[in-house]
Amino acid sequence: MSGNKMTNIEVYRKKWHFNIGIFIFGVIFIYLAATVLLYLTGNHVSIYEVREGSIQKDTAYTGLILREETVVTADTSGYVNYFPLEGSKVGAQTKVYCMTPDKLEFKSSGSEEDTQALSAEEQASVLQQTRSFSDSFDSDKFSDVYALKDRVSTILESKSTQSRQAQLDQMVIDGSQQLQIYNAATDGIILFSTDGCESVTMDTVTEDMISKADYKASYLQNNTYVNAGDPVYKLVRSDLWHIVLLLDDETAEELKENSSVSIKFSKDNQTAVAKLEIKKKGKQNYAFLTLDSSMIRYASDRYVDIELILEDQSGLKIPKSSVIKKDFYTVPEDYLSKNGSGVLIDDGSDSANFQEAEVYYRDNENGMIYLDADALKEGTVLRKEDSEDTYALKVKETLRGVYNINKGYAEFRQVQILCESDEYYIVESGSDYSLSNYDHIALSGEGIHENDVVF
Repeated sequence: MSGNKMTNIEVYRKKWHFNIGIFIFGVIFIYLAATVLLYLTGNHVSIYEVREGSIQKDTAYTGLILREETVVTADTSGYVNYFPLEGSKVGAQTKVYCMTPDKLEFKSSGSEEDTQALSAEEQASVLQQTRSFSDSFDSDKFSDVYALKDRVSTILESKSTQSRQAQLDQMVIDGSQQLQIYNAATDGIILFSTDGCESVTMDTVTEDMISKADYKASYLQNNTYVNAGDPVYKLVRSDLWHIVLLLDDETAEELKENSSVSIKFSKDNQTAVAKLEIKKKGKQNYAFLTLDSSMIRYASDRYVDIELILEDQSGLKIPKSSVIKKDFYTVPEDYLSKNGSGVLIDDGSDSANFQEAEVYYRDNENGMIYLDADALKEGTVLRKEDSEDTYALKVKETLRGVYNINKGYAEFRQVQILCESDEYYIVESGSDYSLSNYDHIALSGEGIHENDVVF
């Protein structure tokens, strides 16, 4: 009987319940998938942050220094020793040097001061001398090595100068009969070197002098023997001095209308403004720079390395690779709607259709605005608001600009270029329709179009 029993069992499907967690997960998954897909297929743009900066256009030169110099010679033969330091200012009747028939013996004080290391200023001077020598070294002018040796020796000897001066002064007080004291005839800056260029003037300077051809300087040191009539020191008697340069034709042409020029001294990075005069002698262009200050800083130098600052412009600094050219229609500003958001398109009927149009540049001088040539067809007729006047789009102008991507998509911004270097432009800041400090722009403007979404 049990095998013949009928079973009456009904199977019901489970009731479906909405799962909010799965739904949210699905939305996130779709979003991530779309983002990855857009990233893989989209236009990848490197970003550059606009910052304020400057560009200096300068050219490096080595110039010959001319000064009002007087060479003083020895009245008698003997060993010379000096009272003042080189480069110091001496007055008339100031003790300058003494002559003795024999070398003077100076006692070392043995103090810590005499044996201490060079000061920062002395180290900087030695470094500058060696760097200048290295930059201009010519194997055909080996005498420059000895000139460097003499300069460095002079700096090193200055460590014991105070002790030497004190002992010389004591010898004078003691009335040593060996000492013959000589005073300065006039005031000036005292130097202990000669080079034969002391009498050179702006009229007699030559190309070979500027290029250091056959240049040789003699450096006078303490306790060295000199003959009567030999130079013992020289005085620079005026703060007015000149730097003479050789210019190429292009630079001479660029500067010919200038009466002054800014310069930078490589020795200490000091800057100055010099009076400028350019003269043509034969095939060479001579630039004469005249200064009336800072002479004492470079009194011991016959040659000086400088940079002519031909241009010094500040503004917003952007890479050249960011800048592109784009065409725009020029339209009288009267055809822009009163709210400034678009123009009226004349379709031939009594009414006109409004179309949004962004202004990319405004020429206030000529009363023209610039509209994107890609957003409007050539020949499109615009109608002036509250008027029957019309204007057909035809005339185009080209603007240089960059793509601003602050909002995640490309927006053209025109730039006014002030100056340039090999890799960067300096552009005007603070103008309408242009860039601002800290804007983000595309590092390379090529291949990007208006309103492109960038990653």
